[in-house]
Amino acid sequence: MYIIPAIDIIGGKCVRLSKGDYNTKKVYNEDPLEVAQSFEQAGIKKLHLVDLDGAKAQKIVNWKVLEKIATKTNLEIDFGGGIKTEESIRAAYNSGANQVTCGTIAVKNPELVYEWIVEFGAEKIILGADVNQEKIAINGWQESSDLDLFPFLEKYISKGIQTIICTDIEKDGMLAGSSEDLYQKIMEQFPKLQVVASGGVTSIDEIERLQNIGCYGAIIGKAIYEGKVSLEELYKLS
Repeated sequence: MYIIPAIDIIGGKCVRLSKGDYNTKKVYNEDPLEVAQSFEQAGIKKLHLVDLDGAKAQKIVNWKVLEKIATKTNLEIDFGGGIKTEESIRAAYNSGANQVTCGTIAVKNPELVYEWIVEFGAEKIILGADVNQEKIAINGWQESSDLDLFPFLEKYISKGIQTIICTDIEKDGMLAGSSEDLYQKIMEQFPKLQVVASGGVTSIDEIERLQNIGCYGAIIGKAIYEGKVSLEELYKLS
């Protein structure tokens, strides 16, 4: 299982939110590159980089942060936040993203995302499935939809999507554990899908459980920044 630290960006700084609420913003480091380099030095290979300003503005805002991390580290970066147009997805790749995560656009304009899957390859696009009680949320979690998770996944799997990042909003940033039952349910229904757990991942024991149930990866954010788990412990599991 891949251990994937998260860096969330607001105003060019490394921050974390609770349940996606921008009013709960806590700045952990003024320099996201410094954080990314500490991950790389600890032996981590992958990074989940989210432009929270971009998610809110519905266009990429912090592309310079992406570019800097991509040019000054060898981390494999999946980038999300503000991917809404052909121009934006190309800008993300040109700035150094190895993959992009499509969330809101996958709900609002699926035909465009289907075109991207064909044009760029399914392995270059991760489906972002952010959920609240198994309903998809969009626009940096500022907006709910009436779209159910499982039909949403089924539609994209039929188009070739191989990997999803599934975040339970109620768990995110709360350090209260992740939605293991939900991930197990997804993998039982879609056994070939690569499921990346996200939201609330807090302890080494929990990460081992996610590994045991078959998760492809686990995204870890606040637990690292608050010292609940160490990079050395995470590297041993990766």
